Amino acid sequence: MSQFEVTIEENEAFDALAKQVAGNHYKDLPIQPVEFIHANAIGYFEGNVIKYVSRWRKKNGIADLEKAKHYIELLIELETRRAGKTD
Repeated sequence: MSQFEVTIEENEAFDALAKQVAGNHYKDLPIQPVEFIHANAIGYFEGNVIKYVSRWRKKNGIADLEKAKHYIELLIELETRRAGKTD
């Protein structure tokens, strides 16, 4: 097998990126948020911010921006608490 051949398992993984359940607000983007988040090892809170900001125009409008804002607020609060702890 050459380095450019794809195994059945790898092909199935690529199929997962090609489909989207309920809409096309991610699939139509040049780079899907999940690919960017995974490739950059981005955490849960930051990943949700990226997800909501990338889809707000095509899915839930201002509500998605509010969700992104909420995840930023959560991250700030939790990181502030963590920084304030002394062990």
